[in-house]
Amino acid sequence: MQQEIKAFISANPDVKEVDLIIMDIPGNFYGKRYAITDLEKLAVNGLKFPRGMPLMSVQGHAIDALGHGIDDGDPDASIELVPGSLRRVGWESEPRAQVMVTYTQGEEDSPFWEPRTILKKVLSRFESSGYRPVVAFELEFYLFDLKRTNDGLVQAPLGQLTGQRDTYAVMGIDRLADFGKCLSDISRTCAEQGVDIGPASAEVGLGQYEINLVHNSDVMEAADQCAMFRRIVKGVALKHGFQASFMAKPYIDDAGNGLHLHVSVYDDAGENLLAANDDKKLLHAVAGVLKLMPESLSIFAPNVNAFRRLKPGNNVPIGPTWGYENRSVAVRIPESEAKDRRIEYRVGGADGNPYLTLATLLAGMHNGMEKELDPGAPTEELSEDSFGLPTDLLDALYVTEESEVLKEYLGSEFVGVYCAQKRSEFNAYEAAISAREYDWYL
Repeated sequence: MQQEIKAFISANPDVKEVDLIIMDIPGNFYGKRYAITDLEKLAVNGLKFPRGMPLMSVQGHAIDALGHGIDDGDPDASIELVPGSLRRVGWESEPRAQVMVTYTQGEEDSPFWEPRTILKKVLSRFESSGYRPVVAFELEFYLFDLKRTNDGLVQAPLGQLTGQRDTYAVMGIDRLADFGKCLSDISRTCAEQGVDIGPASAEVGLGQYEINLVHNSDVMEAADQCAMFRRIVKGVALKHGFQASFMAKPYIDDAGNGLHLHVSVYDDAGENLLAANDDKKLLHAVAGVLKLMPESLSIFAPNVNAFRRLKPGNNVPIGPTWGYENRSVAVRIPESEAKDRRIEYRVGGADGNPYLTLATLLAGMHNGMEKELDPGAPTEELSEDSFGLPTDLLDALYVTEESEVLKEYLGSEFVGVYCAQKRSEFNAYEAAISAREYDWYL
C-alpha cells in the first residue's frame, strides 16, 4: 500500500484530497475526506470508522438493527485500505482521489455485517472445496433529466446531440450516438479507475442503457469493480447533466433495471467443473440456486420498489425455473464451449448490493454441489407465470429469516441483522401519507 500511495501521488501532483469510502447494506457509499498527504500515515497507523456504518438506512440515517448501530452506542471499529483501489476521481469539480476501505478482519470489534466481509466468508467455503469461481456482472441503468415533471416524477433525458427525449429503440445505434459524450466518458473513467467493462447497448426503456463488466477470476475484485462501476456511472452522468440510477423499477410501464450474474467454477487445474461428467455439477449448482431462490429473494429484491419489477409481463423471471438458452427462466445456461460453461442468474434488480447478491448466489451453488441436489427437468417453453416466491418485501424477509442455508453461509447473526435493517427501512418508508392516499380516501 505504501508503494501504491507514493506512486499515485507522484503521478497525480494536482490531486490534493482523497475520499476513503465503504459500501453499506443498501449499496450506498459513505466515508471521510482527507488531505492526500495524510494517506501514507493512515496506511501505517490505521484509523477507525463507526462500527454501524454499513447499517445506514437507504437515506443515510443511522438505524438500530437488533441492538447494533444505535443502542450499542455506535462504537468505532478498525478499518484498513484496500490495496489496488486508490484511483483518481475525474468527474467532480476538481481532481480528487478515492480509495476503498474495509473493516479489519479478526479484530474483536469487527462488524459481521459489512457486505464485503460476507462475500469473503462465502469465498472461503469455495476455497476449502477446491472450487475457483469466475464471475461477471451485467447491470442496466437509466439516465434521467435532472428536472422532474410538475408531478415530481422522473422523465427521459434530452439527447446530447438532438436535444430530443430519448426513444424506445432497443439496441439503437442512434441512441448511443445521442448520448455518446456521456457513455464514452463513463467508459474512459472506468478504464482510468481499473474497472474492466465490455460493450454498451441501448435497452428497452426510455433512457435505459447497459454496460457489461468482464468475467473475472478474482471474485472480490469483480464485486469491487461492480460497486465502483455504479459510483462511476452516477458521478459521470451528473457531470453531463443527467441523473443516473440503478433503481429496479423507476417507471411502472417501462422495463426495470436488472442485474444478471454469470458464474463458472473451475478446479485447481483450470478445468471447468460445471462442464465435467455431462454437466453433473452444473445441474447440482442450478438445483442449489433454485432451492435458495425464495429464501434469498429479499437480497436480490431488497426494497419496496424492487418488487414492482417482479411482476408478470416485465421481462423478468418470477418463478424458480431453469433452462438452456431460455431468457425467460431464472437460471439460464447459455450456449457455450465446455471451458466457458456457466450459469446466468437473471432474477436480481440492479439496485441489489453487489457483494451480497454475489455471496448469496455462490452460497446456493456451493450448497447444491456439495449436497448433489437435483434441479428437475429444464423449462423449454416461455416461462411467464408467477409461482413459488414471496410477493412482497415483508414476506420475503420472513422467509429469509428462516433460511438455514443463508444462516450457514452468510452467518446467522448477519441474516438477523439484515432482516432487521430492511424492516426498519420498510417501516420508515410506510410512515408517510402520499398525495394519492388523500386523493383516494380523504
